[in-house]
Formats: sequence, C-alpha cells, structure tokens
Amino acid sequence: TPTMLAQGIKGMVGKGSRSKEVVESMKKNGVTYFAAVGGAAALIAKSVKKYEVVGYPELGPEAVAKLTVEDFPCIVVIDSEGNDFYEIGQKPYRKE
Repeated sequence: TPTMLAQGIKGMVGKGSRSKEVVESMKKNGVTYFAAVGGAAALIAKSVKKYEVVGYPELGPEAVAKLTVEDFPCIVVIDSEGNDFYEIGQKPYRKE
C-alpha cells in the first residue's frame, strides 16, 4: 500500500483498520481512508457512477480502481494527519 500511495492515490475505501506503516504513509502522502458499511454492497453499488481499473487488472475485484461516486455512504476513519477513529472512537470503551 505505501508504494501505491506514493504514486498519488488520495483516498482508499475499506472496512477495517490499517497498519502503522500504512498510516505513516497516508500522513506522508496526504491520503484519507474511508470506511464503508459492511454488508451493504447493494446500497453502495447504487452510488458508483463510474468504475475504471487503473492497476493490477488481473486481481479482479481487488484491482486498483478509480471510482466516481455520488452520495457514497461512508465515513472518514483515518484522516490525512493520521487521526484514527478506530483508535479514538474505541478508547473510551476499552478496559485498561
């Protein structure tokens, strides 16, 4: 992922946390990580207006793609400064 981020990717969509190495690369390259709602593929698909594979087409659904979306249901979970909602949002509920 850091190699791809260094090539100019400015946003990623996923459902889980990212490694420290990836978060550091996100900060360095000004990248934002969005979380989509798991299990909502039919809803999310309606928001995708254009899908263009830009790298690794042999990976099929895991290829790098450029999406044009409208009303895309997601939230920012790691911003370009490394603020991680997975850490910040869960912290008050953790037993130390």
